[in-house]
Amino acid sequence: MPVEERFAALVGRVGAFHITDRAMKQAQASIVSALQSGKVGERERIAYLDAVRRYFGGFEREARSHLRDVDRRLENVNQMHFNLSAERGVAVKRIEETGAVLSQLDAIEERLPL
Repeated sequence: MPVEERFAALVGRVGAFHITDRAMKQAQASIVSALQSGKVGERERIAYLDAVRRYFGGFEREARSHLRDVDRRLENVNQMHFNLSAERGVAVKRIEETGAVLSQLDAIEERLPL
């Protein structure tokens, strides 16, 4: 794919985002207008690419930070799940053991004359 087509494809892809940043909105509008008129100079291209890098670079850093936070929280949840499962196993074992003692006690008491 020629450079011009790749550049136009990038502009289209960026344009699909809901952009709220004023500088990026302006850069997008300017480059779309330049593409439509067929007058994209090297200065406009470089300015646009710099704006895209700044805008999306910030979002990427934010997204990576959020992912690290989510991963940390998931690790905590998984550890809690593991701990609760182990605790549940201890409680079940205790119920089984105490139930066996009580059953044995009941059997003995049935045999004792009153």
